[in-house]
Amino acid sequence: MNTYLRLTGLALAISATAWGGVSRAADVPKSAEVKQSGTLAVANTLDYAPFEYLDADGKQTGIIIELAGAVAKLVDAKLDVQRTPFPSMIPGLAAGRFKIAWETFSATPERLKQVDFVMFLKAGLAVSTSPDKKASFSGDTPLCGKRIGVSAGSASDFLVDKLGKDCTDKGQKAIEKSVFNSSTDIVQAVLSDRVDARMDDATASSYFEVTSKGQLVVLPTLYDVAPLGMAIAKDDKETAGMMVAALAELFNNGTYKAILDKYGMGAYAIKEPYFVGAMDALRAE
Repeated sequence: MNTYLRLTGLALAISATAWGGVSRAADVPKSAEVKQSGTLAVANTLDYAPFEYLDADGKQTGIIIELAGAVAKLVDAKLDVQRTPFPSMIPGLAAGRFKIAWETFSATPERLKQVDFVMFLKAGLAVSTSPDKKASFSGDTPLCGKRIGVSAGSASDFLVDKLGKDCTDKGQKAIEKSVFNSSTDIVQAVLSDRVDARMDDATASSYFEVTSKGQLVVLPTLYDVAPLGMAIAKDDKETAGMMVAALAELFNNGTYKAILDKYGMGAYAIKEPYFVGAMDALRAE
């Protein structure tokens, strides 16, 4: 790994209870854009609880929003969350419209042709359905013949295509995939019986199981357990280096763990943030 991106052990006595208490760390390198603008601009959907969403008062909140706020504090910048549809993020990075798309991306060979990643979490994909349909998802191929909702351009979108082909190759009914632009739209589609289930990352699925108060249940099978990361414009080592170093500080001072624990997602923490510019840089945890 490029030494510019190596993690450093930073020792600062700062609060680990909330990102608002994080002090600025002079050791975290600023990108030229952040230096000039005084702003940390991040593309985000603001529609993917518990990672990012608008609360009852319309305030931006969630795991990624709090982590991004903590990073902005470290680099002495104002956070600017630019609401962007998920399918537009990687094309937007490739076109230079922004430099950071902070979502829970999984790294794929196709994506790595256009962007790099800074990994900060791990999770698999899970299927959730209504309690009355749970028993119908059984056997070795529980999704065959089912109506499954996914987010456009997500890892679930591609995985359902693969699983659907497996179904037809085995002589079973294909999966009927429905694509949505909003995770909340998929939840509503399950609750209104327009689809049988939704496939999403396990962390978000667990969150919706709790917040739906029993209207959704998560099936036990996990698919494609892998690290997740934000996307950075390809070969923008300056921005990637800034984000790796800033996240390393949040890992070291306890802020990262405090934020994950606040949302009940501590089980999905990784040991340290790291840069991925090729598939062989991914780590198994």
